[in-house]
Amino acid sequence: MPPPAPAPRPARHRTEDPVALRLRRAATGDQEAFAELYDLMSSRVHGLVLRVLRDHHHAEDVTQDVFVEVWRKSASFDPLRGSAQGWILAMAHHRAVDRVRSHTALQRRDATWHHDQDSATSLDSTADLAGAHLDALVVREAMALLPAPQRQALELAYLDGHTYSTVARLMQAPVGTTKTRIRTALRSLGSQLHDPDLITA
Repeated sequence: MPPPAPAPRPARHRTEDPVALRLRRAATGDQEAFAELYDLMSSRVHGLVLRVLRDHHHAEDVTQDVFVEVWRKSASFDPLRGSAQGWILAMAHHRAVDRVRSHTALQRRDATWHHDQDSATSLDSTADLAGAHLDALVVREAMALLPAPQRQALELAYLDGHTYSTVARLMQAPVGTTKTRIRTALRSLGSQLHDPDLITA
C-alpha cells in the first residue's frame, strides 16, 4: 500500500514592503498613506541628507523638498527596478548633492563678484589718482601762462595758504591791488581750464 501523499503546504503570502505599500497608495492621492510614509522614512532621509550637507538647516529644507518630490512622483515608482526605500533615498541623495553644488556655485559667484568689485574700486581709485595728477599738471601749465604778479599772488594765497593781507605785505603791494591780482588770476586760470567755478570766483 503506497504511503499517503504529504499534505500540501500552505501558500506563503509575502508581506508587502510597508514603504512600497504606502507609496503605492500615495500615488492614488491617499494623503493619510503619505503621512504614514513620511513617518516611516523622514528620519532616514534626514540622516542621509545631513551626512551630505553637514548643516541642519539646509538638511531640513532638503528633506522637505524630497518628500514634496516623492508625493509628486510617487506614481512613477517601479518596484521592478528596486525597493521603495532605495528609490526615496536615491532621490534624497540626488537632492542633497544638488544643494551642495548650488551652494558651491553661489559661493564662487559671490567670490567673483567681490573680486570684481574690489578690482573696480581699485581701478576707480587709480583713475582718480591719475586724474588728480593730470589736473595738477594742467593747472601748473595754466598758471605758468599768468603774468608774474598774478601767479605769485595766487601761489601765496592758495598754495601757501596766506591771507590777502599777508600776501599784500609779502609782495609789498596794497591789499586792494593784491585782491584784484588774485581774482584776475583766477578768472584767467578758469578760462584756460574751462572751469566756470574758477571764472566766477
